[in-house]
Amino acid sequence: MIKVLIVDDSALIRKMLGSILSNAPGIEVVGSASDPYVAREKIKKLKPDMITLDVEMPKMDGVTFLRNLMRLHPMPVLMVSSLTEHGADITLQALEAGAVDFVTKPKVDLANTFESYGAEIVEKVRVVARANVKQIITRSSSAPAHVLGTAGPSEGDISGQGVPKKFNTDVVLAKSSGNRHFQTTDKVIAIGASTGGTEAIRVVLETLPPGTPGVVIVQHIPAAFSKPFAERMNNSSAMNVMHAEDGQQIIPGHVYIAPGDQHLMVVRDGARYICRLNDGELVNRHKPSVDVLFRSMAENVGPNGIAVMLTGMGGDGAAGMKEMLDVGAKTIAQDERSSVVWGMPGEAVKAGAVEQVLPLGDVAEAVLKLAR
Repeated sequence: MIKVLIVDDSALIRKMLGSILSNAPGIEVVGSASDPYVAREKIKKLKPDMITLDVEMPKMDGVTFLRNLMRLHPMPVLMVSSLTEHGADITLQALEAGAVDFVTKPKVDLANTFESYGAEIVEKVRVVARANVKQIITRSSSAPAHVLGTAGPSEGDISGQGVPKKFNTDVVLAKSSGNRHFQTTDKVIAIGASTGGTEAIRVVLETLPPGTPGVVIVQHIPAAFSKPFAERMNNSSAMNVMHAEDGQQIIPGHVYIAPGDQHLMVVRDGARYICRLNDGELVNRHKPSVDVLFRSMAENVGPNGIAVMLTGMGGDGAAGMKEMLDVGAKTIAQDERSSVVWGMPGEAVKAGAVEQVLPLGDVAEAVLKLAR
């Protein structure tokens, strides 16, 4: 039984979350708190396994409370955030400070639409409760001061629209038949991540030097969050990190992060590689999808590709990574011990798609060796 404490200044949100979670098998709501000071006392008394935490509250903001909590009484935390630029920035701070993941609030008609989040919230609570908190603590304590002083559902987890249909990669990019000829030796590095990925990506990008081959990234994250995330990564990396745009040339020393509401693909334009954005169907209930990115790498980059699967919930990307391996690309997955959630990397390993399984701290060095 997962014991959950709900921390939110909105009585309506507390009531709705409590109703959703209390009706889910294996979850017990042991209490709720309207502000961090009440929460602090209830954590001591009720000893929950995890908490849901509003990012913006009176008396003490959610991020400050989270930092104190991770320092004094570390536990899994699921943030509840608004889909605004300000909410995105605070949520990214919270992920850097130690939150496992976040779920977004609907923008309008709160009372009538929040219930439709039920399946997503229940799934995330179950995943967050099992998260590797030791890795979160280690990573958050090593984050640079300029980052801390200032992870998620993607567009596939569309709020208020129920559970979307699950399509595979073919609905966006069909797999070609026959031999493909790759007439360039330029390397491209593709990274996929989900839960825990915002911080894992930071760790990798901080280590890569400015001369690294072009990097393309799919992180499951809402559209309102992907651009602020790219901007924060740009402040942490020696490479130039940007929000991917359709038609951008992929060049060394640059990182291209997929918009949170579009698939990112790598395609050939003569002798160049460029970013191609696609607004097609959700793949594996995600947009952007790691499988779409990895298939485009298999189709257009072939043996010159390097695939990296970082921490994340679910199995998105496993099939695409196997396709990359089959055409001669190099593949790496983060190991279970250093992952917040060993879902996506674990599924890739099960699919026989992974050549190297490495701790997060060794991933960047391995990528650089393969890129030489």
